[in-house]
Order: sequence, then structure tokens, then C-alpha cells
Amino acid sequence: MLVGSLLLGAVSTPAVAAGADTGPPQPPRLTDDRGRVLTLRGWNIEDKKHRGEQALSAITERHFRDLRDQGFNFARLLVFWDDLEPRRSHYSTDYLKKIERILDWARRYRVHVLIDAHQDVFGPAFGHRGIPAWATRTDGLPFEPRPDDWFSEYFEPAVQRAFTHLYTDADLQRAQARMWRVLAARFADHPAVIGYDLINEPMGEIRAGEELPTAARRIEAEQLTPMYNRLADAIRSVDDDNWIFFEPTPIVGEGVPTGLGRIDDPKSVYAPHFYNSAMEAGDDYDPAAGWIEAYEAAVTDYPARYGVPVVVGEWGPLNNALPNMGRFYRDALASLNRYSSGWASYVWCYGGGYCAVDEKGRFRTNKEQTAAPYAPAVVGEPTAEEHTPETGAYRLEYRAGHGITEVRVPPRPGGWQVRVAGPAGTATPVLPSDRTAVARVHARPGATVTVVVTPRNRR
Repeated sequence: MLVGSLLLGAVSTPAVAAGADTGPPQPPRLTDDRGRVLTLRGWNIEDKKHRGEQALSAITERHFRDLRDQGFNFARLLVFWDDLEPRRSHYSTDYLKKIERILDWARRYRVHVLIDAHQDVFGPAFGHRGIPAWATRTDGLPFEPRPDDWFSEYFEPAVQRAFTHLYTDADLQRAQARMWRVLAARFADHPAVIGYDLINEPMGEIRAGEELPTAARRIEAEQLTPMYNRLADAIRSVDDDNWIFFEPTPIVGEGVPTGLGRIDDPKSVYAPHFYNSAMEAGDDYDPAAGWIEAYEAAVTDYPARYGVPVVVGEWGPLNNALPNMGRFYRDALASLNRYSSGWASYVWCYGGGYCAVDEKGRFRTNKEQTAAPYAPAVVGEPTAEEHTPETGAYRLEYRAGHGITEVRVPPRPGGWQVRVAGPAGTATPVLPSDRTAVARVHARPGATVTVVVTPRNRR
């Protein structure tokens, strides 16, 4: 989550079908080991409250069952270095077992999991979670807690210096690489794991007189890029298959293109976050302010240039019921689905605040828009893809390869009608209303196929 005093607005952007002439080159799509084009739709899953023996206890099998039941196929799972390695070189086998139990639930419900090495304001040395206290070096610089604006704590001198040491001290570099080798070696072969998010919302030290966008691009170019390449090498020493996700600083959310360089790994994914600081501070969405347009331009430049897919790792406002938030969700989803291979909204929990659903599992206001038809796996090359929120209709066009394409729908009163055009067909032209369902489409390789899914009237 990004909360702070930076201000920027938002803009409505019309839905554009994938494959349409949208100007600059678009990022490539995420694929699996069978060559299928993947789309990930889901939520973050976390337990920031508990640690030690109670770590991860707030995450239950219900989380994954409910994700599946609403049509989602993706979870970004927050894990914490301070729980994994509470003392230097002493890794918690209990914590690894708890992660494995969660991954087993995900496998049961066919949810892909991204393991996220999460930090907020560096870690427990500053009252948060992430990098262990033993790996926190401040050179005695001051830190003042700001509980009413926790994101501003990133700009405290002690926190900024701690990031500098993490990036530049050789022994901390080795410790961070060892931590990732432990995680990747343990979970490389787990069928639920799709990849590793190397560090959540990394920040760094701002020089005197340096503007924030300039500092962010310097930190990304000079510190994050070499760190990501080091960590990618560490992971590849034990895992050749899963994707490596890497983030810019959160400043990209202000429409600032990243300064990251090339990550020298063939299975890497650019994973920015999508937050507007004014909205995080309590403002309503302003459709005329230009934020979504600026953000999309900023986050597509890097992956198009370096040829890496995009999966947005976090997004979603705190105050989701303000008057313009229905418009925000429509505009945001149209934008996200235009250029990304997927996203994880923040956060799947049962209650208020950022939670996706209430205590009874019902979507909170406007968040039901995240549950819509999509194609989790396309065999071939998608050439157009469009969802129309006003009618609920979904349309996919693709050039077929060898295998079965999947289109998934959430529960909806009346169910769904599936129509297939071209030398193709499905055994399920009608999908049920009471549960998430998948239409599997067989097609002649090389053919152009169109699949249209529309809601049926309730009877």
C-alpha cells in the first residue's frame, strides 16, 4: 500500500480491445511451461499482525476456497524475512512449514501463488515488518514514528540509510541472497508457485536537494537493478522454472517512468503497484485529473522496451464507497486489462478497510467489479480481448494453437451463454449461475477463433 502526502489525480480511459492500434508497443504476455498465454486475476493474502509461533495464522483455507468460488486464480502471498530468519543464519523450519500449508491450500483450489518478500518501512526496527532487525543499519540517524501517515516514515533518515546499507553492504547482500535461496529451494517444485516477488515497494536514500522523481530513478538504476540481478542469480541456483517478479519504487504510482535497467533473466516480470496518493489519503476519484492515463504511460514504457510481461502486484483504494469509486473501478480495470498479464488487488480479507469482502464473504461496495469473465489460459495468440462492464459481456479473439483454451466466469444469477465462432467449439455453451465455471474451447490450430460470453437472463 502507498499512503503519503504526494498528490496526483486520475483520468477516465476508454476500454480498448487488446490487439487494437493503441500506439506504442505493448508489453508481451505471461506464458506457462506449455506455451499458453496466462491471465492472472486475484488478490493479496496477508497476515501482518501475527509473528513467531502465530505467524500466518490469520490465513486459512477459506481464503483460497473463496477466491476460487469468485472466479479468481491468483494470490500474492506476503511473507516476511524477519519471521523466516529471526536470527542471522537461523531459518525457521516452522515458518517454512506454514508457508507450505498455505501453498497446499492454493493447489487444492487451483490458485497460482506469487511469494512476496514483503517489507513496510523496512522492518521491525521501525515498528513494521520485513527486513530483520539484525540486518538494519542506521548509522545512528534519527527516526520519528508517524502513525497517522506511515508512508512518510520512509523519508526518515534512519530508514533511508537502512535501505542504502541493504543495497551496498556486501554481507547484507549475501544474507538477502541466502534468504531467497532458502525460499526458492524449498518451494521451487510446489505446483502452486508461479514466481517470487523480490522485495515489496523498495525505497532508498534521497540526496540533499534531490527531487523525489529524480531520486527514485537513480535508486532504481544504481541500486535496485544490481540487487535484482544478484537475487535472480541466487534463485536460479536452485530454481530454473518459476518467474521472477521485480518492482520499481512506489513513485511510479505518480506517473514517473522507472529508471530500472535490464534484469538479465529470461523469465522476469515487471510488477509495479497502482496507487494514487491523493485517494489513499481519503480523496475521491477525480475522472478529469489525468492519473490513470499518466500511470499507464509510465508503467508500459519499461516492459515494452525490455520485452517483459507486466503483472500489477497491488491496487485498490481504501475508501471504496465514495461517490466516484464505481467509475474508478471501471476505468482502472479497463486500463489494467489493456496492458497487463494480470493483477492482484489489495487485500482478500473479511471486514472493513481494504478488505475485499465483509465478514460474511460478500463483496464490499464496488469491489464486485473485480469478478468478471476472463481467459486464464489461451492456447495460441490473443488478438483482441474486451470486457463491457455495462452488459457484463466478454469477448476473446485468438489465433489457435494446439490445445484447449479456458474462459472463466464468476457466479452470476441466470448463468452465462458461451458462443464460439470459427472452426472451434465448446462442450459447455451454457455455464451455471451458482458457482464459478470454465468453458474449454477446442479449435483447429492456426484458425482465428472468437469466443463471446454473455449473461443469461435470470429465470
